[in-house]
Amino acid sequence: MPSASELLYYAVHPNQLRSIIQWKVWHSPVHERNPEKESPELRRCFEFLDQTSRSFSAVIKELHPELLVPVALFYLILRGLDTIEDDMTIELSKKEPVLRNFQNILDKEGWTYSDNGPKEKDRQLLVEFDVVIAEFCKVKPVYRTIIKDITKQMGNGMADYANNAEHNTNGVNTVADYDLYCHYVAGLVGEGLTRLFVESGLANPALLERSHLHESMGCFLQKTNIIRDVREDFDDKRRFWPKVIWSKHVSEFEELFDKSNEDAALNCISEMCLNSLRHADECLFYLAGLKEQSVFNFCAIPQVMAVATLELVFRNPHVFQRNVKITKGDACQLMVDSTNLRSVCNIFRTYIRRIHKKNTPKDPNFLNIGIACAKIEQFIESIFPSQTPGAIGQARGKPVSAADAERAKDDAEARKEILFVFLAVIGTLLLISLIMVGVAYLAGARFDVVLSELRKGKFSPPVPGSEEAQNIILQHDHGEL
Repeated sequence: MPSASELLYYAVHPNQLRSIIQWKVWHSPVHERNPEKESPELRRCFEFLDQTSRSFSAVIKELHPELLVPVALFYLILRGLDTIEDDMTIELSKKEPVLRNFQNILDKEGWTYSDNGPKEKDRQLLVEFDVVIAEFCKVKPVYRTIIKDITKQMGNGMADYANNAEHNTNGVNTVADYDLYCHYVAGLVGEGLTRLFVESGLANPALLERSHLHESMGCFLQKTNIIRDVREDFDDKRRFWPKVIWSKHVSEFEELFDKSNEDAALNCISEMCLNSLRHADECLFYLAGLKEQSVFNFCAIPQVMAVATLELVFRNPHVFQRNVKITKGDACQLMVDSTNLRSVCNIFRTYIRRIHKKNTPKDPNFLNIGIACAKIEQFIESIFPSQTPGAIGQARGKPVSAADAERAKDDAEARKEILFVFLAVIGTLLLISLIMVGVAYLAGARFDVVLSELRKGKFSPPVPGSEEAQNIILQHDHGEL
């Protein structure tokens, strides 16, 4: 049940409400999972998937049946690995062997792990990890090999960082260290997924020959999340922003969170966004190599969420005070629209233009950010030119094509739907208000007293039992009774 504040928000933002309704009511999955045909262990795995990440869970569960279980288990395995690495309550002497040997643990029937602290968010996944292992053993051997290989690389990378005293004390130093960290926690995920896609025949094998593409897919997501989560990480005493970047703007990392240094902090976040923007065009290139609709949706939706988040955090001072997120309505609209490469490119173009508009000459990276935005637009233009023969003909006064006329008709209908949704929300609120007033009247509420006092300019009720309250009672009650 939505709160009163949410109802009020959607009343004045009917577009947001329309997007949520459109996704919840009319969205039709490409493939539907059938829990009735699953084992109890697999159903439990999908319950853990819902608990660990609702956004990824939604797109994973719509994947092609060939990839549904392998990708779901791949996610849970890496989530389990990450849960051990993130837990600062586990001693390094106990943590490191588990991280380096996690790929072999996947073959140990019945293995579970209960050394995580009680407050660790995904602790229960490891407590019941035997259900993941049981289902992993049923996956095709070729998929198991890919998942174990990525798990081995990621586990060793995490162990190296856990052993790095400099990183644990001062965080990431150079951009190269930053890229390496993002490679271990996200780039390897992109590699593993690409290998699964190609092995299943649902992606172009050429994607494996261009490793920088799936590396960019992972890094764009990870770097955007690192920018967004800076406050949360700072509170947890973790630093992922490279020192070589933030030290250009402030002397100490803590100064970024001081409102007196807001200009410097905004320039710093701009440079972090610039670093992330350099992966955007390669993400679009990667999406062009995907053959199957559910795989495309699975990859495209997180990317459009990332570019929308990047625009939200760009030069946003609230990032240093709290965790900011795109609205639920925007997220639903992005998921509705991300069905083909042209639509995804249009979404990227929209948010890149917003970033360019927010860019300011006061920023030391003003020109570099402008160039990065232009490079992305140029790449999109090379795939889907805006100057099509139809557009040129329309500019010269030629008749509008049937497709353009149909598009204009759809836009008009969409605007009409928004108006109807807005009127429906207002009507519902008015109806609820009238019912509440009627119930209060039947219960004995004295609206005549309220109106009388308001006409006298009294907008706050008197203190119960006071002389003023007694006078009001005498004025309006029947004395003879």
